[in-house]
Amino acid sequence: MVECNRYPVKRTVGEDVEVRARVFSHGTDVVLAALRYRAAGGRWKEVRMRPQPDDYFTASFTIERLSDYEFSVAGWHSPLLTWARDFAKWYASGEDVSMDAEEGREILSRALGKRPASRAAVLKRLMEAIVARDYGTIASLSTSPGLTEAAFLFDRRLHLEEGEAVRVRVEREEARFASWYEFFPRSCTSDPGKHGTLRDCTAMLRHARDLGFDTVYITPIHPIGRTNRRGKNGVIPCAPGDPGSPWAIGSDEGGHKSVNPDLGTLEDFREFLRKARSMGLEVAMDIALQCSPDHPYVREHPEWFRHRKDGSIRYAENPPKKYFDIYPFDFDTTDREGLWNEMLSIFLFWAEQGVRAFRVDNPHTKPTDFWEWLIAKVREKYPDAIFLAEAFTRPSIMYELSKVGFSMSYTYFTWRNYDYEIRDYFTEINSGEVAEHFRPMLFTNTPDILTDVLQKGGRPAFMMRAVLAATLSPLWGIYSGFELCENRARPNSEEYLDSEKYEVKARDFGAPGNINAFIARLNQIRRECRPLQFFRNVEFYRSDNPNIVCYSRWHGDEWVYVVVNVNPFEEHSATVQVPVWKFGIGFNEPYRMEDLLSGEVYNWVGEYNYVKLTPGERCAHVLRRRA
Repeated sequence: MVECNRYPVKRTVGEDVEVRARVFSHGTDVVLAALRYRAAGGRWKEVRMRPQPDDYFTASFTIERLSDYEFSVAGWHSPLLTWARDFAKWYASGEDVSMDAEEGREILSRALGKRPASRAAVLKRLMEAIVARDYGTIASLSTSPGLTEAAFLFDRRLHLEEGEAVRVRVEREEARFASWYEFFPRSCTSDPGKHGTLRDCTAMLRHARDLGFDTVYITPIHPIGRTNRRGKNGVIPCAPGDPGSPWAIGSDEGGHKSVNPDLGTLEDFREFLRKARSMGLEVAMDIALQCSPDHPYVREHPEWFRHRKDGSIRYAENPPKKYFDIYPFDFDTTDREGLWNEMLSIFLFWAEQGVRAFRVDNPHTKPTDFWEWLIAKVREKYPDAIFLAEAFTRPSIMYELSKVGFSMSYTYFTWRNYDYEIRDYFTEINSGEVAEHFRPMLFTNTPDILTDVLQKGGRPAFMMRAVLAATLSPLWGIYSGFELCENRARPNSEEYLDSEKYEVKARDFGAPGNINAFIARLNQIRRECRPLQFFRNVEFYRSDNPNIVCYSRWHGDEWVYVVVNVNPFEEHSATVQVPVWKFGIGFNEPYRMEDLLSGEVYNWVGEYNYVKLTPGERCAHVLRRRA
């Protein structure tokens, strides 16, 4: 449950919902339990829960279609199993069981009287033994494995109690497993002096596809304001011809439902969507609920913005910074209904064009009840809509956004570099209540974030961070230029020097030093290895060198073991622990491990084995047992 069932747990189509519940009662009667479940509006189904130590019962069911589900746990006393258990004990101790047999006859008559005998063969044999007073056979059948299932199906459910129904929010598979590639459509050009268009993006779509990504995430495509437009590196005033920040949305040419004329038309955007789909790519759209001073909303609805004492509208602020090209909405406006409905209409408009994946900019600066309402409204009409929360904020707020409906979220992965940081963070988000609702999207970089390790570690750091992102979560992504190991930063900052947020970038994606093939191989491994496509399955193991981190991912009988040198500056070796007990390998048994990155095969023995990893050459192993 999530917050005592205040919010639903999350799953995707094809995933299992595994349920563990404590079911117990007073006295010594045998307790049975059922997991009951259904899709919204459907008929209830149930499966028998298996008893575990300490009064726990477990069972699971599979999400079969794109519909929210609900489930509950029911428990009851089983008269038949209680009688059978006691009869076998009395018989084994030499007691007179004739009266006990008669009690069994009454219980069995009730069970058999309303069920077809063909489905209760063990009960029929038991009744025949009672009629024949064959007490030895009765005792033998009383402990037979089939009796429990027969009792579950046919016996009375005495003192039946059912718990509260737990909701399951169901989304399509891409909310769980996807690889995102972010780019600026205006940079789809070979000439940095020429603004790219949506029609110029075909080559970029092919590039993303060839890297193995399945989702292209485009920065805002709307008209950009001119008032206080930012120039190169974010300076004000801008120079003539500077394109401005795509997040300063709105001008005389339109607002959130318009396409920047420099990029093309709405029909060009629809054609862009068609091309992407033809290449097997989904398009994710960046929605930023904020305005430039030139946005039509500012003129038409001044009450939607916060005003200063002098009557001017307050700019976006993050003290001591002010963003003079952006006005934030005031969600405390007196016209809350009007503002909320208009914000909803933005998402519905682009969904009508064919967009089903939305990256939402800074959702943590808006009320969570607004997002809960909006996401529910969008999904009423478009149940396959996916929402990514770009929220770098406190964990409680990030988790709350996840609970109210966001499909996935940015994470602190960007700043988790040391072995203990990686281990502690991913253990946290892969266990307990958090794992039932929070899906981590691991971006290696963003237009705002070029971390210190990438700035200083060069190509080896880019490869290392790509391995971590691609193997620690089913959801990962890169921002364009990562594959070229772009790492020029502003002094004492995580900001890119000559940031693409404020200018057009023309790139040669075949430039020397690129890691295109490495990224493509990582995405291929992800597609081929089921354990890398699911959550709640990361475990970390011992390494005698803090520069080397090791962990496994599993799904069913399949597992992957990953070892990474997290120090991009030095070669390191270590003896690492392999969870042989989990994967059916003896503690002294030899076995072979294939590195899916290099194709090399290693002969290992037992629980502890030696690795040596060299940055830039072999920064990691992604291993699978080879027969």
